[in-house]
Amino acid sequence: MNIALWLTRAAEAFADRPALYHGQTEVASYHTFHEQAARLAQGLVTAGIAPGDRVGIFMKNTHEYLIAQYAIWYAGAAIVPINAKLHAREAAWILQDAGAKQVFVSPDLAAVLRGASDVEIHETGTSKWVDLLENAPIEQVRFRAPEDLAWLFYTSGTTGRPKGVMITHRMLMTMSDVYQTDCDLVSRQDAAIYSAPLSHGAGIYNMMHVRAGARHVFPESGGFDEAECLSLAAHFGGAHMFMAPTMVQRLTSHAKAHGLRGEGLRTIVYAGGPMYNEDIIEAVDWFGPVFAQIYGQGECPMGITALSRHDVTDRSHPRWRQRLGSVGRAQSAVEVMIGSEEGTALPVGETGEIMVRGDMVMPGYWQNPKATAKTIVNGWLMTGDMGSMDEDGYVTMKDRSKDLIISGGTNIYPREVEEALLTHPDVAEVAVVAKPHPEWGEEVAAFVVPKGKQVDEVLFAALDAHCLSMIARFKRPKHYFVVPELPKNNYGKVLKTELRASLSSE
Repeated sequence: MNIALWLTRAAEAFADRPALYHGQTEVASYHTFHEQAARLAQGLVTAGIAPGDRVGIFMKNTHEYLIAQYAIWYAGAAIVPINAKLHAREAAWILQDAGAKQVFVSPDLAAVLRGASDVEIHETGTSKWVDLLENAPIEQVRFRAPEDLAWLFYTSGTTGRPKGVMITHRMLMTMSDVYQTDCDLVSRQDAAIYSAPLSHGAGIYNMMHVRAGARHVFPESGGFDEAECLSLAAHFGGAHMFMAPTMVQRLTSHAKAHGLRGEGLRTIVYAGGPMYNEDIIEAVDWFGPVFAQIYGQGECPMGITALSRHDVTDRSHPRWRQRLGSVGRAQSAVEVMIGSEEGTALPVGETGEIMVRGDMVMPGYWQNPKATAKTIVNGWLMTGDMGSMDEDGYVTMKDRSKDLIISGGTNIYPREVEEALLTHPDVAEVAVVAKPHPEWGEEVAAFVVPKGKQVDEVLFAALDAHCLSMIARFKRPKHYFVVPELPKNNYGKVLKTELRASLSSE
C-alpha cells in the first residue's frame, strides 16, 4: 500500500478540518491539502514521472513541502529530501546519485541549485508551480507495494560520500504504528509544529499526524525560534514537536528566563544526540511530563528504542537516573541486541555494538552493495554505536560512532570536511574531530599540518573561505589548530582519540 493513501482517507474523513498553517494562519484544509497534492501529482505524471522514479525536495520548512511530498507519493515516485543547509554542490551530487528526474525547490535555493545541477526544477511560488496546481487531480493514487522505495534518505558514515538509505512504504507504516504504541498517541486535537528540518527526523513524524487528521504548523521564521515555538504551542494547544537535545536546552532556558511554563505543549520528542541527565531533569521540572525520547538511525528511522513519557518523568524507581540516562527499551517492531565484534549476543550489562533487526530496518543502501554488506550482517543492522543493556531491557549508549560530530542535532561527518580541506594547496594533513560546546553539544575542530610557515590567522581565513566554496556553512570548522604532526599509531592511523582528549581538557 502507498502510504500517501493516509492523506486521501484523511481528506475523506476530515475534509473541512484545518490541515496546514503558516504561523497562526490556516492555508489549507485537509480537502485542499489533498487536492493540491493530487494536482501536483498529475503534473509530475504528465511530465513523465513513473512509479519508482526519484524526485528531490530541496526546500526549507514551508507548508508547500508537505504538498510536494505527498504529490510525489501520489505519483508513485520516491522522495529524496535534501537538507536545505547543504551547499548547492552537495545537493546536486545527491540528486545525481539518486538519479532524480525532477526536484522541488524553495525560491531562495533555486538560483544556486540551477548553477550546480541540470535536474528539472519546480520552484514553489512561481508561475510554473501555479501551472502544476491547475492540472486536473490525479484520478487514483498509484499503487506501491510495501517493499517499494518511498524515501531515499542521504546520510554518511565517517568515510566517503553520503549513502542513500532506502526507506520503504512498509518501514514508514510500521514506524508510524509503533510510534503510537511505544511513544505517543496522536489525535485530531494535536498540532505538529515543524521547527526542525523536514528533511530529517521532524519530517518522519508527519505521517501519523496526517492519518489522525491533526494540524501541521509551519513557523513563520522557517526554523527554530524559542519564543515563536512557545507562542504557537499556546495558541494551538496539543502541540507536538521534534527537537534535538540542544533545542530542548534552549527552549528551557528561554522559558525560565521569561517565566513561560509551556502552555499548550503536549509532547516534545527528543532525539538526534546525547541528552545529559541534568538537562532533561531541568526541562521536566519546568515544563512537566511532556517529554519522550526516541533512538534511531536513518537506516532504522526513529525505530530502535524509545524512552516513554513515564520513564522520562518517573522519580520513584530506585534506578530512575540510570533509566533517564538510557535511550529506552526496544520498540515493538524490532529486536535489539548488544553484540560482540563477531556479532554474538553479550551478557546483560556488558558493552558492545548495538544491533537491531525487524521491519523498520532498511533493505540496504542505494546502489551500494558493498556498504550494505558491511552494515546488514545476518539480518542485523550494525549501528556502529556502542552500548549496554540492563536486566530490564534499557539500552544505554556508551559512545556514538566514534568520529561522527553532532552539532545542534545535525550530523556532520569529519571525512567530508577533511576532504575539502585537503584540496587546499597549503594543507599537508588534517584531522577533524568534535569539540565540546555548552549550547550546540559539539562543534567542528580541525587540526591542520600546514605545508609552509604561513601566519596562522591568514591560513585560517583562507581555509574558512575554501570550505565555504565547497561544503555547507554549518560543516566548516569553528576552530583551527596548527600542529607539526598528527598523532598516529604504528599502522599510521591518526589517533583522533588523542585529539579529542586534548580538546576536552581545555
